[in-house]
Amino acid sequence: MTDNALKALADQGVSVWLDDLSRERIETGNLKDLIDKGVVGVTTNPSIFQAALAKGERYDADLRAFAADGKTVDETVFGLTTEDVRNACDLFLPLYESTDGVDGRVSIEVDPRLAKDTGKTVAEAKKLVEAVDRPNVLIKIPATVEGLPAISQVLAEGISVNVTLIFSLDRYRGVMNAFLTGLEQAREKGKDLSKIHSVASFFVSRVDTEIDKRLDALGTDEAKALKGKAAVANARLAYQAYEEVFSTPRWKNLEDDGAHAQRPLWASTGVKDPAYSDTLYVTELVAANTVNTMPEKTLDAVVDHGDVTGDTITGEYADAAEVLDALEGLGISYSDVTSQLEREGVDKFEVAWGELLDEVQKDIDLARADVGADTPDNESGHSEQVDR
Repeated sequence: MTDNALKALADQGVSVWLDDLSRERIETGNLKDLIDKGVVGVTTNPSIFQAALAKGERYDADLRAFAADGKTVDETVFGLTTEDVRNACDLFLPLYESTDGVDGRVSIEVDPRLAKDTGKTVAEAKKLVEAVDRPNVLIKIPATVEGLPAISQVLAEGISVNVTLIFSLDRYRGVMNAFLTGLEQAREKGKDLSKIHSVASFFVSRVDTEIDKRLDALGTDEAKALKGKAAVANARLAYQAYEEVFSTPRWKNLEDDGAHAQRPLWASTGVKDPAYSDTLYVTELVAANTVNTMPEKTLDAVVDHGDVTGDTITGEYADAAEVLDALEGLGISYSDVTSQLEREGVDKFEVAWGELLDEVQKDIDLARADVGADTPDNESGHSEQVDR
């Protein structure tokens, strides 16, 4: 049974995805239950995998096997995460097939340490696609300057992409240009454009968090009146840019050859300030052909009391522009805020990945120590239980 609020979003053209994944969700049936309620996709990131593997126990057997095989920590993390994504893809496969590839998608991100290296990002994307080996995987690539050509190159190979860490309107336009370029290159290579899908993950709540902090520092009544308005305004203007780009002759030419538009995806939709409605970044960002990826807490709030009243974006462009203009008038630099958020976003994922690698390395070391303690003194150096 699809929940009423989630059905209302779907009726408005909003695909509800879960911003979380773990082996526990898959093996306990939790993810299947969420699919039954109306969740039609999943996104992951380094922080999500770091939290999932920290819980540990469901990964222990695989960790011991990888350790016994002499796998490095990077190989082990790659194996663990791609297995979770592969299994989630299998759960979503019926949705993928019934929506002609639009939904039923599971995203996995390239190693965040590669965000500034175009060539290595492309190579990692291909490696992930091969390892997951499922048609409904989306490869996440950060929208850094170096990421833009990587996005085009990966799409040109016929690989579906989730572009992540978009904060500014200028960068979003660059992402859409990279998408169109990638499709044009794919067409030149003879790829079937109808099989290529993409979303552009425009981050929401972090914009309010940073700008509200700067508004509080100003402390004026005018500043206080703008709190909690920047993130929604920014996202609404992003949708306006989406409408503009995907009505151009350049896009129509690709669409005529079977291409699907790159959908805006609202990411970072968990509300950070308890003074705001916990469904703010869902109910105020409703428009056709969008995705909203929610942490479970936000999803539960929407199910419980989300009030979906219809399109809350397309009639609001003038007011949204006024919000950003007013912020500039108070001396809050939009470009400074969005540049800072991009740097912090990349850094945050690098830190989470580093913590993940450290934890897994400790587990590998413990597993190898256990193997060594149980191994009889023989020429192979391995016990029968772990010899491969």
